[in-house]
Amino acid sequence: MNDSGPGGGGYFWCLRDRRVETGDDLCPAQYRLGPYATADEATRALETVEKRNAEWDAEDARWTGEVS
Repeated sequence: MNDSGPGGGGYFWCLRDRRVETGDDLCPAQYRLGPYATADEATRALETVEKRNAEWDAEDARWTGEVS
């Protein structure tokens, strides 16, 4: 992955346009998830976010002594 261009390289998922973007064809940063190493990873960005959020919620519950 290179660091050239406005996105810094890699693949991004655009929340606004609901598509993978790369290079100079990027939506504004506030709508982007990434960068990801592959277009397939970028396509699954929302799944990755949901999985990580669930893991972090479970970790927070363990930290505060709540049963999950």
